[in-house]
Amino acid sequence: MKDTLIQYDKDLFLFLNGLGTPAWDGFWMFMTDKWSAIPLYVILLVLVYRKYQVKGTLILLVAVALLITCTDQLSNFFKYGFARPRPCYDLDLSLVLRQVKGYCGGQYGFFSAHAANAMGVGIFFFQLFRDNRRYFAWFLLLWAVMVGYSRIYIGVHYPLDVLAGMAVGTTFGWIFSGLYTIVLRKTA
Repeated sequence: MKDTLIQYDKDLFLFLNGLGTPAWDGFWMFMTDKWSAIPLYVILLVLVYRKYQVKGTLILLVAVALLITCTDQLSNFFKYGFARPRPCYDLDLSLVLRQVKGYCGGQYGFFSAHAANAMGVGIFFFQLFRDNRRYFAWFLLLWAVMVGYSRIYIGVHYPLDVLAGMAVGTTFGWIFSGLYTIVLRKTA
């Protein structure tokens, strides 16, 4: 069963990774670059400041920093615990995959920290904005999914790495948005 699942994951990876074309490489490299999200984060900070003022914004910064720390460190724990090589380190795949990024990253890839962090942030803010900025909230989820997919596109993660990262990010995003709401109410 495990071997079959891993083979399906490799086959799906090769299919999705193989859909890439040089015309789209720049876009997906932009999506996967952690620094490209800075304008989005600035917009989020402005919206939060308008709604929750200084105290709410400072509490939010702490909550999001803890959220990203948790997802990122849990990813490192799993990567070394499972020790599943990234596709670009798999000798069978390294000759046939499209590796868009020149640098593959660390040797192990389960689960994707990029996917976990993006989805964690996406879910956190989705919870905050779903009632009064519904379209923007859905945009954040779309952004998180695109960041996750970018990891497959550039050749550094399998689909299960990304899906597991998204699941972890969803869980922590939901937990930390709930904690943020509780702390905000208690400090009001």
